[in-house]
Amino acid sequence: MKTMESVEKDEAVTQTERQTETPLESLASIATVLAVGLFVMTFVFQNFEIPSASMEKTLLIGDHVLVDRISLAPPTAWAPFTHYRDVRHRDIIVFLKPGEPDLFLVKRAIGLPGDHIHLRNGVVYVNGVAQDEPYAAMPAADGDPQHEFNPYRDDFPSIPPDPMYQVTASWQYDLPQHIQNGDLVVPPGKIFAMGDNRPDSLDSRYWGFVPRENIVGRPLFVYWSFETPADQIDKQSVGQRLAFMGHILIHIFDQTRWNRTFHIVR
Repeated sequence: MKTMESVEKDEAVTQTERQTETPLESLASIATVLAVGLFVMTFVFQNFEIPSASMEKTLLIGDHVLVDRISLAPPTAWAPFTHYRDVRHRDIIVFLKPGEPDLFLVKRAIGLPGDHIHLRNGVVYVNGVAQDEPYAAMPAADGDPQHEFNPYRDDFPSIPPDPMYQVTASWQYDLPQHIQNGDLVVPPGKIFAMGDNRPDSLDSRYWGFVPRENIVGRPLFVYWSFETPADQIDKQSVGQRLAFMGHILIHIFDQTRWNRTFHIVR
């Protein structure tokens, strides 16, 4: 029978053994944490920064969002416990721009395969029904040339595409093949996507459908938002980037939009 003293000695030995960790074990622990973190941030979640005003006021320039990369991904047999679903109307999606595989965009899914789409004075009609979209900006006579009525953009697809409207060459050729009785018909495996800031969004009206396989996920919430100039996206030199990083460090508290922290993206 062990005495109290022997029990205390055993516990002391056990605690000493637990506290002793070789450098190799420490390295293995760190590597495991990094591997799990890298897997999660690559295949499960990913962070993105909003660089333009095409989704205002749903998403602002300088919003940093966490994107779910699982729900809209193709189902896999090795993870049957994961929730998968297809794209739905009005989903906000992150995808690789058609023709530019290195450029991520965020827009709203307006048309799904088989849908008939057209716009009248900026109002979207899906299968003949006008959509109630309180989040969408409409053309307006406010003196801003960007917001004035544009026949190609706001009565889409009533007139043929033309380079003057910033339409890509491939879409100029492809668009007429998908028009039936004045409506754009979304083909199988494609999504018609538009930004919420309709007068200031280069979207499917200008470069065509989003292939389903280009969609990488959907934004869940804003985890940080910082007041960022609209022209910051054009400042790509090392000096300009370093200058803005310094600006962030100085104004991290007074120019962070604290009211948008953990704002759910809908």
